[in-house]
Order: sequence, then structure tokens, then C-alpha cells
Amino acid sequence: MSEKEIMLVGGMYNPNDPELLADRLSARRILYDYNHSHPDETEKRRQILAKLFRSETTCYIEPAFQCDYGYNISFGENFYANFNCVILDVCRVSFGKNAFLAPNVQIYTATHPLDAQERISGREFGKPITIGDNVWIGGHSVICPGVNIGNDVVIGAGSVVTKNIPDKVVVAGNPARVIKQL
Repeated sequence: MSEKEIMLVGGMYNPNDPELLADRLSARRILYDYNHSHPDETEKRRQILAKLFRSETTCYIEPAFQCDYGYNISFGENFYANFNCVILDVCRVSFGKNAFLAPNVQIYTATHPLDAQERISGREFGKPITIGDNVWIGGHSVICPGVNIGNDVVIGAGSVVTKNIPDKVVVAGNPARVIKQL
């Protein structure tokens, strides 16, 4: 398997592999164009995001936006991300319909070994993230690797989501915990 194939299935991979370096550089170039576009260039922005995500999408993302690759992110209809969203997409990140992200939301599939010797080897791995329909993620929240968030969920501002979240709840805190059933 190539390092890219290993990465995509969540195995330990070398992020300095030439193919992965080229893919990240390509994403950075696309993101540079997107993040430096004028606010009224909506068609240009749509075309830029189609290159980044490698598919047509109706999502709306406020600049500045950052991600590792783009091609591992998929959106349901009516997706919105406010300013300064970061998605580390070394594995799949899937959003359902009507997902809304407040400013400074961070979504991380990338992670590192706990063992110090493995960690300093430079190898890393990822765990996919799934976010359901009708989810609102409050500002400055962090979604950690491997988390699944159910449908009709509200995540309070500043939350750190470390575990799966069931449907129809409000969660908040660090670590995030259910504070209300909807």
C-alpha cells in the first residue's frame, strides 16, 4: 500500500511521503486563492472550493479556512462554516445536511502515537469523524479524532468533544458532556 492509502484507512503513515507532500502543497495553493479572494467573488469562490474538495458543493465557508487535503471532506446540503475554521482531514470528515460551524471551530482527524519513541519517529495516523444532520457547533469548539456526532445536536461554545455524541442533545464543556436532551 502507498503511504496515502495507509493514511486514508487510518494506519500509521509517513506524512513526509512525496505524494502526500504534493497533495498538501496543492491544497495550500488552492486555499491561498480562496482565502485571498474578494467577498463579492462568489462564483470564483465556488469554483475554487470545487477544486479543493474535488467535487461540486453548495457549502459556504467564510475565509480564512484551512485544511490538510480537502479531498477527504464531504458535505450535506446547506453547510456553513464561519471564520477561521480548521479541518485536519487525514481521514474522512463527513457532514450531514444543515451543519453550521461558528467561528474558530477546529476538527481534527489527525493524531499521534502516545508512545514517545513512536511519536518522534514522525509517523502519525488518523481517525475519521462523522457529523450528522442539523448540527450546530459553537465557536472555539474542538472535535477530536474518531468522534461521531449524531443528528440534531448543539455543541456549546468552547467545547472539546472527545467522545461520540448521541442524537438530540446539547453538549458543552471540556471534555464535552450532555447537559440537556432536546
